[in-house]
Amino acid sequence: MRGFAFFDRVSKAFHDYPKASKMLVVVAVSGGGYVAYAEANSEPKLISSAPGIDQGENKKKKIVVLGTGWAGTSFLRNLKNPNYEVQVISPRNYFAFTPLLPSVTCGTVEARSIVEPIRNIVRKKNVDVQFSEAACLKIDAQNKKIYCRSNLENNLNGQEEFVVDYDYLIIAVGANVNTFNTPGVMENCHFLKEVEDAQKIRKTVIDCFERASLPTVSDEEKKRILHFAVVGGGPTGVEFAAELHDYVNEDLVKLYPGVKELVKITLLEAGDHILNMFDKRITAFAEEKFQRDGIDLKTGSMVVKVTDKEIFTKELKNGGEVSAMPYGMALWSTGIGTRPFIKDFMAQVGQANRRALATDEWLRVEGCDKVYAIGDCATINQRKVMEDIAAIFRKADKDNSGTLTIKEYQEVIKDICERYPQVELYLKSKQMKNMVDLLKETADVSKGNAELNIEHFKTALSKVDSQMKNLPATGQVAAQQGVYLAKCFNRMEQCEKSPEGPLRFRGEGRHRFHPFRYKHLGQFAPLGGEQTAAQLPGDWVSIGHSSQWLWYSVYASKQVSWRNRALVVSDWGRRFIFGRDSSHLN
Repeated sequence: MRGFAFFDRVSKAFHDYPKASKMLVVVAVSGGGYVAYAEANSEPKLISSAPGIDQGENKKKKIVVLGTGWAGTSFLRNLKNPNYEVQVISPRNYFAFTPLLPSVTCGTVEARSIVEPIRNIVRKKNVDVQFSEAACLKIDAQNKKIYCRSNLENNLNGQEEFVVDYDYLIIAVGANVNTFNTPGVMENCHFLKEVEDAQKIRKTVIDCFERASLPTVSDEEKKRILHFAVVGGGPTGVEFAAELHDYVNEDLVKLYPGVKELVKITLLEAGDHILNMFDKRITAFAEEKFQRDGIDLKTGSMVVKVTDKEIFTKELKNGGEVSAMPYGMALWSTGIGTRPFIKDFMAQVGQANRRALATDEWLRVEGCDKVYAIGDCATINQRKVMEDIAAIFRKADKDNSGTLTIKEYQEVIKDICERYPQVELYLKSKQMKNMVDLLKETADVSKGNAELNIEHFKTALSKVDSQMKNLPATGQVAAQQGVYLAKCFNRMEQCEKSPEGPLRFRGEGRHRFHPFRYKHLGQFAPLGGEQTAAQLPGDWVSIGHSSQWLWYSVYASKQVSWRNRALVVSDWGRRFIFGRDSSHLN
């Protein structure tokens, strides 16, 4: 009772003496303490999270991230600024290492080994990150709202749809498969974009062998069932064909000896060659190896229709003759398309009739504020030099003389090359050392006092824009964009005060950040039989077993966690010792 009397007297003192200057109360709990400090002659305040700043002024900006693929996950992993709160919205609650999806289709690697829960990735970060397993339905950029629907298949009492506000929006939703509106593709073909796709393909392959082994099936029907068609000669299609060939010849023929002579794999490509994005030496080697392995490679064959049992192809080399090809399972891997809600958003911001969202060199979506797009759903709309040529000339002409001295020209060379990367590509293609070499054909630059007029300037840079190229839709590009954007947000306040980017040729001052630049680190094309083709920086090409071990080491090291690294290496070891699993269980 004495304790209650003490607190009663203290409470009465607060009421009886409101003008008391200060009161310090220390409450000790378990060896620690809470300290409360009150000023009796001031109104109550919310405690600010930073010294000298009201909470209202220091409210955290909210970043909404759509997607947990390469781009979105790379952004989350590299964001370190605690002044933001992040809301992640994605229909899948994990990151998948997609380059190993072809390996999952044949049991070389298990699906569990290449996925990592997003909550595991972000739980130790010093940033407030919340996750919602839901799909985005609509983006309202004008009111900065995202309309979503829960991806969970249960009754949420009518609360399946919800709205999320944002201060910054990062769109990293990837892309759909592009069927080019070919009849029957969606209904009859498999795709390889998600882990679920790989698991479904694995089950279908085994189903085909089991059905072909039934005594009631005719030999003609067995040939059809065991004919595996792969549409698309890009990296995914080629790697899947190679994985399937190894799976069949190293594992399945031992379990299904009665049908091994009936198995056939066909790779269909509309172009003249497979792996067009690789060096010609790799393309030639891959085509020769597939022919040796017995994979039927048909180039110049465009698929025009797919039914449940036949694929119709148009032979571009033979006058457009259309022929039918029976098949048991077909994989469609011919490029990427735009997601429906992204199409709606593109129309909303004036980008209708585009293949992907257009961004500037800082990955900001053109036509709206504080919205960024990274990964396969977006493409950088690099500005042309000739569109800004007059503004560049005025910025360089500091004395407004109407001409440029070599010194004035050299002072803006660095900013020009950074703002317009096609300049460096053009110099490289022409084997020129620097931009001064561009002027040799239009002016006498051997003398230090040579001057250029606007026409000389235009002539020197007139062909530079011919080197503009879109970045490939790869995980490597998406990951680098995510890292770049995270670094921008980490240093947003600093760069607002001290911009570090190139000159604003159409405005004053400098851009806040350096523009995004993709650095190509090389690419692999596994071709089966423990052989891989590698095209690395510096035009270095390696093909064979040594490249396969390089592929193993790179893909193991690129996993997002030590758990994934251990599981993937374990799967590879299990396959070497025991072979691939041929059960229906995943």
